[in-house]
Amino acid sequence: MQYANESGAFFLNDADDPDLPAGPGTIALEILQNAPEVEAIYVPMGDTALIRGVAEAAKQISDKVRIVGVQSERAPAYALSFKAGYAVATDRCDTIADGLATRTPNKANVDAIRRLVDDIVLVSEAEMIRAIRRLALDEEVIAEPAGAAATAAHLEAKGEEMSGDVALLVTGGNVSREVLQAAIGS
Repeated sequence: MQYANESGAFFLNDADDPDLPAGPGTIALEILQNAPEVEAIYVPMGDTALIRGVAEAAKQISDKVRIVGVQSERAPAYALSFKAGYAVATDRCDTIADGLATRTPNKANVDAIRRLVDDIVLVSEAEMIRAIRRLALDEEVIAEPAGAAATAAHLEAKGEEMSGDVALLVTGGNVSREVLQAAIGS
């Protein structure tokens, strides 16, 4: 922000820009247009712009679709806030999933996810590594840990959570060599 103020550059804070979720909302439109039978959409959740956009659009199209947010168990600030009903900051967020690393939730975003999101699940570092492996070897898709989080959550889902058609958002391919090697071997 300091640089933007000094240089005149435009500053976009994706955590609280009110217009930003409209872009991710088009993801839900594409999913439900191409696969209207989808009953749940799993979305990686960092600063919540992605899930707020996807959820807002999906809920306007179908009141039956469930939105499931996914956070790292080592960066659970929004999951804790979702359950508590107010913003809950955490002391640390030391996860390999940079895109999910949030410590200080925005109150307005907490209110929005409580209104739009049906559930939030937490995944472990090992589960994200397994999901990276599965995506790389079975789907030929390279995903970073945050990008593989939705897949990790679905792979770990049990019973009723696994029923029905689901869409898993795979976002970001900026995986480090070390993480990729841990996932698929050297």
